[in-house]
Amino acid sequence: MSHAERHALRMEHAPELLDSLRAQLLAIQKMALPKSSAGQAANYTLSLWSKLTQFLKHPELELSNNLAENSMRPVAIGRRNWLHLGSKGAGPKVAAIFSVVESCRRFNIPIRRYRADILPGLANRSIQSLAELTPAAYAASLAK
Repeated sequence: MSHAERHALRMEHAPELLDSLRAQLLAIQKMALPKSSAGQAANYTLSLWSKLTQFLKHPELELSNNLAENSMRPVAIGRRNWLHLGSKGAGPKVAAIFSVVESCRRFNIPIRRYRADILPGLANRSIQSLAELTPAAYAASLAK
């Protein structure tokens, strides 16, 4: 779904649902004791309401983090196997590699092709040109 289609769908359904939810939270806030679980939950949600509703202004925002959670699951499961990577600096490097791999997966880019096209000559590129090498930029260049 394009961002414009997503925005139209959100604007069609979400405001009514959000108004109903906010009314229910305000009712809970009035009825429940502030220190009760329900009162704390209502107060917390209402205090973050402007952040909760940002998706109405920005259609590029995802409504869930399932994609990120699912992509990180193998990392969490394999973490014990990787404790012996060799140095403290290995962790951030592995994280960067996983980030690139998962970005390629999200953009439906074959990771071997991406690496074969990007890695040769990487050391000779300026730091200013690195933005052109991200999986998103690479996917856009393939689409042309």
